[in-house]
Formats: sequence, C-alpha cells, structure tokens
Amino acid sequence: MTERVLGIGGLFFRARDPKALSEWYEAVLGINPVPSDYDQPCWTQEAGETVYAPFAADTGYFGRPEQQWMVNLRVRDLAAMVAQVEAAGTRVTDEGTHPNGTFARFEDPEGNPIQIWQAVAPPA
Repeated sequence: MTERVLGIGGLFFRARDPKALSEWYEAVLGINPVPSDYDQPCWTQEAGETVYAPFAADTGYFGRPEQQWMVNLRVRDLAAMVAQVEAAGTRVTDEGTHPNGTFARFEDPEGNPIQIWQAVAPPA
C-alpha cells in the first residue's frame, strides 16, 4: 500500500506583524492562534489539528529569504513516508522528536520546503 498524507499539519508564512495577523485570523476566521503551551487548543479542522502560524517577515526558518511559505503535512507513519520520499530520489532531513510529535523536512522539485509530522497522541 502506498503511504498517503492525511492532511495539513500546519501552514507557516511570513508576516510583517505576526501577532496582529494571528489576532485577525482568530477574530475574522475563527482560527485559534498558535498555543503558547500544551493546555491551549490548536485550530481544529474536521480532519485533524493544524497549526496556523504567521512568522516574522525576516525569518530564516523556511530557507531562502524569498520563500514566503512552508507547508507541514500530517502523516500516519513518518518512517514509511520518509522511505517513500527518499525512494523517489528526494533527500529528507530528520528534524527529530518533540513533545507533540516527530518531524522531517524535504523540498519539492521547485525548492519549496515541506515538513512532515507524525503527531503524538495527547496524554490521557
């Protein structure tokens, strides 16, 4: 069976005023801002959690200065997805495990950064 992406795990983009833009998205579209701790909820889509996070206009997190966005895709099995992406000839960088899951990153054929994420179930 071919591994499939389950949904969007986050959309990261530059903003001149990330705080104000986060507040606008919350007020106008009902998208929760990025939680400051694990007790605050993320914006939840029908298919699962998504982090909606404006970044500072001068961030280096996406790579090239002209890169305006990076998509984070939730996956069921990170190891299987990494193997599949690498089998297609794409280099994948392991970003390690964090309290909310395990991450890896690669670029699409045009050099756009893609982060994949296998979430960890919240504690009961």
